Amino acid sequence: MPAPALVSALSAALLIAGLATAPAAPAASAAPTATTATATAGTVAAVTAVRANQLGYLPDGPKRATVVSADTVPLPWQLKNASGAVVAAGATAVRGADAASGDTTHQVDFSSYSGSGSGFTVVVGGRGSHPFSIGAGLYAGLRSDTMSFFYQQRSGIPIEASLAGAAYARPAGHLGVAPNKGDTSVPCQSGVCDYSRDARGGWYDAGDHGKYVVNGGVSTWLLVNSFERAKAKGTDAALGDSTLRVPERGNGVPDVLDEARWELEFLMRMQVPQGRPLAGTAFHKMHDANWTALPTRPEQDAERRELHRPSTAATLNLAAAAAQCARVYARYDAAFAARCLDSARRAWTAAKANPGLIAPDSDGTGGGAYGDPTVSDEFYWAAAELYATTGESAYREAVTGSPWHTSAGAFNAFGFNWAETAALGRLTLATVPTGLPAADTARLRTSVTTAADGYLNAMSGQGYAVPLPASAYVWGSNGQVANNAVVMATAYQLTNQQRYRAGAVESLDYLLGRNTLGQSYISGYGVQASHNQHHRFWAHQADATLPTPPAGSLAGGPNSGLQDPVAAEKLAGCAPAACYIDDIESYSTNEVAINWNAPLAWLAQFAAEPA
Repeated sequence: MPAPALVSALSAALLIAGLATAPAAPAASAAPTATTATATAGTVAAVTAVRANQLGYLPDGPKRATVVSADTVPLPWQLKNASGAVVAAGATAVRGADAASGDTTHQVDFSSYSGSGSGFTVVVGGRGSHPFSIGAGLYAGLRSDTMSFFYQQRSGIPIEASLAGAAYARPAGHLGVAPNKGDTSVPCQSGVCDYSRDARGGWYDAGDHGKYVVNGGVSTWLLVNSFERAKAKGTDAALGDSTLRVPERGNGVPDVLDEARWELEFLMRMQVPQGRPLAGTAFHKMHDANWTALPTRPEQDAERRELHRPSTAATLNLAAAAAQCARVYARYDAAFAARCLDSARRAWTAAKANPGLIAPDSDGTGGGAYGDPTVSDEFYWAAAELYATTGESAYREAVTGSPWHTSAGAFNAFGFNWAETAALGRLTLATVPTGLPAADTARLRTSVTTAADGYLNAMSGQGYAVPLPASAYVWGSNGQVANNAVVMATAYQLTNQQRYRAGAVESLDYLLGRNTLGQSYISGYGVQASHNQHHRFWAHQADATLPTPPAGSLAGGPNSGLQDPVAAEKLAGCAPAACYIDDIESYSTNEVAINWNAPLAWLAQFAAEPA
């Protein structure tokens, strides 16, 4: 099931956020062997008291580990290489109680060590961390794998063994071939429209086969923004043509843009055509009329597919993503860029004419509701993208006239997400040259660095250096960690101040195993990595003939709301940061989703670049 709105989950999460210490971490099997994994599926990795990034560290980046210990005095630590020789040593810093996890912690800081290699461990009091590497090329594989996630989530195209591996190859899903009942001619729900639309293509949103414009918009934006940022820095070659495992490689277009285009084409197909009621708006979503069983291969989905009524939020997501497309794709495919701009303009006009088309939270049969009652932030984001692309005064006035242009709430402690998008407009206006007054641009940039400083402050006060408050462990919390790291990385782009780069890179430590469960939440990366994420095809736990999630798939992460039966039964009483279980049935803690992998892919690209 796709993730519900964070705004919906938040109230439940806050009620549980202060509960007692975490129980013993549930046993988790190691991830299937990948280039960075050190164990095979079916083995059990013990949770060590010394928690480190199980992939490793950059030679010029922060290198810290967390030790769970009630000792009130510093403890001696050693950094050992693969042969067991001590290459660095020191004393821990006592951090004390960590509110989010309930752990009492110490910190090991070996950032001054400049060597490289594999098989390093941090040892404290005879207890060692899982092994890790130190190397400049550490994140190149993760960059590639997090992007391959999107190819393998594609609807309407065969997934080829030559690109994804034999275990992940499958026929195209939802191309109107029986038993599929979509997506080449999809009718509306009763009472929504009296025609059908070609809604093929795009990415499956999460663990089900639904496709959602509001989640597709922010996810596409992040992939394209990762390229736009790298292009501005001169590091875009790593995302260029023939760098990723996509079928379009060799066409002269950067592969990351090829991947994003697969979703952009779908988003534009979801636009209501001219001559129809609400022309120019976008259907909010399309998915099965009823929930499918777990597992269900895409090409075997026999449920009726339906378009759901247009919404202002979806229309503005289309306007924003398509306007960004027009700006970034222009040098590679002028005709496609022009088509994107036309779609963006029509969407903007339609949204202005229909500002009250609100998707209801009650529309959750067969797919996630993705309800969003507040769309002023989407208006700001879409206006920012259209202004950055066209420079036209109408869009500039929409930007400067929006309360989000000056509001301190554009960035918040939880971070941006699909339902809260004002920060995306800020990030664009702070990084893309526009005709705004210099003082206005400087103020916008300061808002980015102020937000980044807030995330750094949150990290400094915690045992595991997470850019989230203890109350923010909601549905998709790992995606929020990555989103906040994107803001810190953007602050580095704007200032070249190393503390922002360090914060963004150190956020990966948490996702890769430096956390209260000692769990790498990224499949294929680490001794104790998630590999039972909720997904209808990558469903090995439910059907041994199906594969585990491919390397680079991010689990949703701890959710103190415990919003599925497995989590409610097995995690009762958990501390917020420990409310996770690697079980395919725990969709509220262990699903995958495009809007979580998108910031992870952005962050992996950033971390893979030279400083």
